[in-house]
Amino acid sequence: MQPNTLLDAILDEAGISHAGLAAHVNQAGRARGLALRYEHTAVARWLKGQRPRGQVPDLICEVLAARLHRPVTLDDIGLGVPGEPAAAHGSGLSGFVERATALWRSDEQQRPHILGAAAVTGTPAVMPVWEWENPPEDVDVSRGGRHRVTPADVDMLRAARAHYEQMYRKAGGVATRSRIVGFLNAETAPLLRGSYTDAMGRQLHRATGGLVAIAGICAYDSDAHGLAQRYFHQALRLAKASGDRGLGAYVIALLVNQSLFMKEYRQAVAFAEAALRAAGRQITPALASDLYAMQAKAYAHLGDATSALSCIRRAESAAERIRRGHEPDETGYVQPGLVNVQVAEALLSLGDLVAAGEHAAAAVDTPAHDRGRVHRLAMLSQIELRQGNADKAVATAVEMAERARGMESMRLRDRLRAVREHLVRSGCAGTAEAAELIDGALRVPL
Repeated sequence: MQPNTLLDAILDEAGISHAGLAAHVNQAGRARGLALRYEHTAVARWLKGQRPRGQVPDLICEVLAARLHRPVTLDDIGLGVPGEPAAAHGSGLSGFVERATALWRSDEQQRPHILGAAAVTGTPAVMPVWEWENPPEDVDVSRGGRHRVTPADVDMLRAARAHYEQMYRKAGGVATRSRIVGFLNAETAPLLRGSYTDAMGRQLHRATGGLVAIAGICAYDSDAHGLAQRYFHQALRLAKASGDRGLGAYVIALLVNQSLFMKEYRQAVAFAEAALRAAGRQITPALASDLYAMQAKAYAHLGDATSALSCIRRAESAAERIRRGHEPDETGYVQPGLVNVQVAEALLSLGDLVAAGEHAAAAVDTPAHDRGRVHRLAMLSQIELRQGNADKAVATAVEMAERARGMESMRLRDRLRAVREHLVRSGCAGTAEAAELIDGALRVPL
């Protein structure tokens, strides 16, 4: 079940509580001869995605229409009949915009059913990727609204994306998330509902897609996986509206990374293939190298050494073709050494400690921003321990723990815990000091 963000947003707009809605629905039901006894717990279930029975969806519309002094449809409250076409205003790109902005609003208000939603698997996880890859395309994305969107507005969104990406790298997703979600609500939502031509609309959707992708990264880094996935799916729909296949492939790379974390290895392989196939010439060497490297990790986890090694060769070949200054802003994360650490992880899974160590050392020897450096040091420390180099592993772990200071990230905490566990389990001399340093970093609650 997916949380009903549209119902959540319209309840907030109407200024009606869960208990208040339940009472009004019961009262409206009595006028129709129905004996309803709903309480606030029922409304909480509807917000989590459960569909009310019988005439109740119509009663909810009736109650909200009276409160807001305007017609309210089933599509407006996220309860359009499954399998039936939505009303014109609730379908297509304009309907998507309303659903997307409703999610941002619910996220900013920290609604528990949004923050705690699990990531979907199976068909619901695959469909957004399939819809991005296949027709129909958006023929015209123009819109009529009060505020005319200008090139300066689009420039602001691009600048915001770069700003929040840097903040994420330095401070982590937990610290950055509320800032970017606040920006989406205050600045981005009014622009999407504004007035723009088809050409300006495509630039607007592209810039918004890049920004929403960062919101997804911050949610992923905060352990809100269902929410992260929904942001990635939104970014993919925005990429389709922009007509930029390269942006879509970048968003799929984020979904591939999340699939790896969730141990959905076959899905990771399939998504990467879809990105490489559908983006075609719009895929850049940096993005191709990352997609192939992540495929290699997935194949290694599946025990398919032949496919893993083939993907490693493709990743390394693509990495050699990267030309700085010829890549879009979004692929800036593919810095020198990133493919090395990805390949090291794949080789470690395949049991090739020597080659994994060489790649991990090469990654650490290459300059990187602090966040990337923490990941690289964690991988190297783990490999050094496996190779029996306890002194080196401890020194590497100490540097890693010091670099991680000031960052609020659940993913980095995972890395710190994993390294600590390996150190303690090894029982080697000097590991206690490094473990104590990591404990100090983990002691601060996020």
